[in-house]
Amino acid sequence: MKPGNPGVAQISRHFGNSRSSGNRTRYLLAAALCVCAFRPHPAEAKPASVQPSPVLLDAMTAELDRAMADLGKPSDPLHAAKTPQSPYFLSYSASDVQSVGITAQFGALVSSQGNHSRSVDVLVRVGDEKLDNTHGNHRSSALNTVALPLNDDRRAIQRSLWWATNEGYGNALHNYLQVKTETQVRAKEEDSSPDFSREPAQVAIHPPAPAPAVNASQWEQRMRSLSAVFRSYPEIYSNLVSLQVNNETRYFVSSEGARVVTPHRLARIIVYAGTRAEDGMDLFRARTFEAETADGLPAQPALEAAVRQLAISLEQLRKAPVTEPFDGPAILSGRAAAVFFHEVLGHRLEGQRQRGNDEGQTFTRDVGKAILPDFLSVADDPTRQIFDGTYLSGYYQFDDEGQPSKRVDLISDGVLETFLMSRLPIADFASSNGHGRAQPGRMPTGRQGNLIVSSTRSVPDAQLRSMLLAEAKKQGKPYGLLFEDISSGFAVTTRNMPQAFQVLPLVVYRVYVDGRPDELVRGVSIVGTPQAALSRIAATGTRREVFNGECGAESGSVAVSAVAPAMLVREIETQRQPQGTSRQPILPMPAATDVPGGTH
Repeated sequence: MKPGNPGVAQISRHFGNSRSSGNRTRYLLAAALCVCAFRPHPAEAKPASVQPSPVLLDAMTAELDRAMADLGKPSDPLHAAKTPQSPYFLSYSASDVQSVGITAQFGALVSSQGNHSRSVDVLVRVGDEKLDNTHGNHRSSALNTVALPLNDDRRAIQRSLWWATNEGYGNALHNYLQVKTETQVRAKEEDSSPDFSREPAQVAIHPPAPAPAVNASQWEQRMRSLSAVFRSYPEIYSNLVSLQVNNETRYFVSSEGARVVTPHRLARIIVYAGTRAEDGMDLFRARTFEAETADGLPAQPALEAAVRQLAISLEQLRKAPVTEPFDGPAILSGRAAAVFFHEVLGHRLEGQRQRGNDEGQTFTRDVGKAILPDFLSVADDPTRQIFDGTYLSGYYQFDDEGQPSKRVDLISDGVLETFLMSRLPIADFASSNGHGRAQPGRMPTGRQGNLIVSSTRSVPDAQLRSMLLAEAKKQGKPYGLLFEDISSGFAVTTRNMPQAFQVLPLVVYRVYVDGRPDELVRGVSIVGTPQAALSRIAATGTRREVFNGECGAESGSVAVSAVAPAMLVREIETQRQPQGTSRQPILPMPAATDVPGGTH
């Protein structure tokens, strides 16, 4: 299934879900360069400063109140019987984003631009909480998204909201009629929960996020210097180093009385490099660094060391042998285990996946039952901003339905307790727990924030490695596998397809039982089914590591984090990735002396 389809959840910390290195490069470039067309003055490197003000919030509130008072009311008392019904719920969710993007490759600047954008999602619900126009497959049709003026022109803002509300109301009436018809002609659904939950209206008005404070000339030089490192590695064919700074303010008002203004700031450096093995297999390595602001990102010497290590590891990977299919014991590093848990478990604990005739509902009926070994517990805590000194991308104060974020203990001592809930109820879980999330333009659903795995059966790394070797010997395997880094993965959760997952590792070693040195291999893909994979975890390491990234599912791309210790899995199944058929470059790489004034 394609990325973004309901039932297929994907994650990639490198802003790309495609399988080939070429596609990843294009996706990364698109992500890095997806900013507006104007070029800021080199001394500023930030968008034209149009500071958000209460005008936007007040305009949204006034227009929403006016719409709720007028929509569905008879304009002519003589024809009141023909008047369509009023909406029972209306919300405006506006996103005001100011961003800066600076990208370089091979020591040269590719792009340095800023952007300021505003948009609003207008959500109109007709009917009542039990059954409304969002029911079933009509859920996303309740949303209408339009751009908003950048300046605080109240009349212009209200005019834009008026038009979007009219369009949304017409769509809501149309879809509600379809919903009522479908419920009369279709079989009874397994889960007859309401379409919307009643929640307390929140009022929390925080100062808006400021415009990004980025010194253009300084950061342009830093990106050039970092990308220039790759010029010393002739077998690296493509690369980019990008600074992305996004300062966003979300404004939420609803007919229930909610008025929420929340800022969110995220600065990220993306490092990417690609190559091609002699046999045609495209390979890449990527790494990101996150902080709340650009000033909080690592110092240049640390970044340069990380870039150089990435380049060395990629050239080593290029020369590594191709893996063979394997079924046996493995260790997942903390970062690899974090991605593994996000894909294999986290998506299956999102509330909306427990409801609907198309969903596989892997763990829907397992509440109160053990689904993990009893030494493992899992929580999702978007209220946490820092973990052991590392910034967590999945931090937020309020979700995208205006509900406060909450720590949710999903699994305690192996036993499933609850799910990640938006305002879409499911059987036995009628309320939101602050996990309704979406990118602007998408309908919020239950999503992960900061997924945190903890263990009571932890051993030092050396002991974990000894346990891996002992398990491999027990199974008669010549080696076990060590997964050091993972790029991305996807999980299928619909019932019309196998309940499976696939995770794409970047760095994998064979750990031999006869004492030979560990051997780097390439072309590995982890596959399996969730219940089998999760039940085979035998022990964990003592140190937890952080994975930061972007997760793309049916409600769009949202920032996420996962935290986990290294894990020993008694049995894991791998297969080979596609080989690739492209040949090595025909034209030799240009020498530095071929370019006047060039340097290596």
